[in-house]
Amino acid sequence: MNNTILLTTLNARYMHSAFALRYLYANLGELRKQAQIMEFTIRQRPIDIVEQMLARKPSIIGFSVYIWNVTETTAVIALLKQVAPRTIVVVGGPEVSFANDLPGLADQADYVITGPGEISFRQLCEDLVRQPSLASKVIAGRSASLEELELPYAYYNDEDLRNRLIYVEASRGCPFKCEFCLSALDRTAQPFELGRFLDAMDGLFHRGARNFKFIDRTFNLKVATSVAILEFFLTRMHDDLYLHFEVIPDCLPEKLRQVLTRFPPGSLQFEIGVQTFDSEIQQIISRKQNNQSTCDNLRWLREHTGAHIHADLIFGLPGDTLENFARSFDQLVSLKPQEIQLGILKRLRGAPINRHTDEFLLRYNPAAPYNILSTRDIDFQTMQRVNRFARYWEMIGNSGRFPNTLPLILAQHPFARFLELSDGLYELTGSTWKISMRRLFTLLSNILIDQMKLEPTRVHMALEADFGLSGEKGVYDPGKRGLEVITRAGVANKRQRRHRRSSA
Repeated sequence: MNNTILLTTLNARYMHSAFALRYLYANLGELRKQAQIMEFTIRQRPIDIVEQMLARKPSIIGFSVYIWNVTETTAVIALLKQVAPRTIVVVGGPEVSFANDLPGLADQADYVITGPGEISFRQLCEDLVRQPSLASKVIAGRSASLEELELPYAYYNDEDLRNRLIYVEASRGCPFKCEFCLSALDRTAQPFELGRFLDAMDGLFHRGARNFKFIDRTFNLKVATSVAILEFFLTRMHDDLYLHFEVIPDCLPEKLRQVLTRFPPGSLQFEIGVQTFDSEIQQIISRKQNNQSTCDNLRWLREHTGAHIHADLIFGLPGDTLENFARSFDQLVSLKPQEIQLGILKRLRGAPINRHTDEFLLRYNPAAPYNILSTRDIDFQTMQRVNRFARYWEMIGNSGRFPNTLPLILAQHPFARFLELSDGLYELTGSTWKISMRRLFTLLSNILIDQMKLEPTRVHMALEADFGLSGEKGVYDPGKRGLEVITRAGVANKRQRRHRRSSA
């Protein structure tokens, strides 16, 4: 039997790197000599993926499966089992972590590892090398202490460092119990030994890594550790160093504030999960959040640091309504984060929020990503309107392309005004995709003036200024309500660069 082990996944984009695969590889022990990592994207054809995998002649293929790739991974495994039925397929990851709630893809796999995989995948491979068929198909992953685990950072290669996001974690788990999140099942957060972690970061930095994305759920939970990590990077500050953290919105003590003010503009991004400002909904979903502290901290970050703020809201939570969500959106807009991510609630397998399904009539799409379709308080048509709102907001509000036009739209009652714009855009286009930049400027000019009755001169001046900031070629012509655009290639952190340029 050929003993080649292939670790693989389908990333959402090429620039993403599969952190989990590198952990599995790092913890294979002696079997690491027989293992390889192969990464694909969900945009590649399943048949091409299968051909490339089989060219390595693997005996075991381990797939890391997530909500965003389960559909494409299912197609890959189906093809694989047709042309190479003797190849052993093992699946693991969040999408298959609950034995009583497995997707259809589990039926095609030979083995399913639920929960943590670093130790259990190695044990399974060792058993399969000795005996190619085992009795138990579903294997409960064994948790390991963080001290037991080999760190994965040496297994980012030079191509990863040049072209991909580098994911890192200083801790695992989360002490909070927000029911929409799988981290609600964690007992607590556990830190990696700080010296060991920082040594690994130093190694990545000296190899050329400059884009570090921390996946810790609660980076600022233990302030002394947060400050130590930030100080570590401050001593290595370069013009191209970029750090991304998920932070608790209502925890920003003075020691942390002091160090944050020392970072240059554009070097920090904070992903801040606000989700909702409604205290009753927060109670329903077991979310502990001091709303006043959250507002104060967001305001302070915008006024006293150069950090890029990416704040999250979720539509469709139990008890939510369109009017209620509008209040949360308007409040968040008033705090001026550079980006507001409008998420639509999704059914994560095993998440505690599923206990509310019957009471609140939560109806989810049966196909991944299992987005909410309607609730007791939000009908399907309203849900569709907000889905379109979210897509247009991404194009206009979050893109950084409209720093002068956006304030005109959001001047009063931001949610209601942008919903009117969103409805108008959909009425004219029938689509939320493949709208060219030239057409978008034309559409905005038409809707803002003709439908929303904004003063024409102000609209034209704002659109012309935004076009000038965009760096695109062409001339804005108010008479034609449009412009000629030649799109340029993107650059890393292009949104952040636009926001910085427009606020200079």
